[in-house]
Amino acid sequence: MKCDECGGKVVKKDVLFSVYGEELGKFPVEVCTKCGEELFDEATSQKMDEVAKKKGVWGLGAPAKVTQVGSSLAVVINKRIATFLQLQKGKEVYVHPEDKNKLIIDTS
Repeated sequence: MKCDECGGKVVKKDVLFSVYGEELGKFPVEVCTKCGEELFDEATSQKMDEVAKKKGVWGLGAPAKVTQVGSSLAVVINKRIATFLQLQKGKEVYVHPEDKNKLIIDTS
């Protein structure tokens, strides 16, 4: 079998899959040996979704509003994400841009 992206050889193997740093387990996947493209079949994708739901990380991403607090801007983080990150009022975090489109909140 050949990769649709680069024409490389595609092989089947089990790959450890993670969402937001939470390991969901190993799942069967077709992987291109040249470009690394991974293809999951529908049944495997559904199983991954089930495990992600059980672990509380499925659909964790959410839109957020930017608001003004005094002369600064603030981003409102919803309760599910705050719980996942173990954030609480008064906790210090380190915030920095990864690039012009991504903001990192480091809670360590």
